[in-house]
Amino acid sequence: MQKITPFLWFDGNAEEAMNFYASVFPDAKIGQVSRFGDAGPLPKGTVMTASFELFGQRFTALNGGPQYKFTPAISFYVDCETQAEVDRYWSKLTDGGKEQPCGWLVDKFGVSWQIIPKALISALTDPDPKRAGRATQAMFTMRKIDIAAIEKALAGD
Repeated sequence: MQKITPFLWFDGNAEEAMNFYASVFPDAKIGQVSRFGDAGPLPKGTVMTASFELFGQRFTALNGGPQYKFTPAISFYVDCETQAEVDRYWSKLTDGGKEQPCGWLVDKFGVSWQIIPKALISALTDPDPKRAGRATQAMFTMRKIDIAAIEKALAGD
């Protein structure tokens, strides 16, 4: 059992969020779901908490109410191997959400994600500061990361 579990606060749509995330990521697993009984505060049968796993990382979603909202101060970083993987996650997670600069997005629930290809990290940490600088400048012009454009900038083209 993992020692630390991200616990996400939703306003009545925890079950919808759990099902959405499970549909986005391969091999996701739905875990335990607890529902409110007669004691409320939400209607009986409404999800209180729902657990799920993405790539073996357990999350818990809570229907806590409107008091708290997500901010980009906390985000989930998705490490991608290929442009196709970047494109797939970007497309699914921005559906109903908002694109942000430099590979960041906010999904339809307000959760922030970074969809980052390994090629970007490699370019940004290139031992040649001029190459890394060009890659960084290219990244600053992007929303979704374009690996080919990063590689072109890295090469100085």
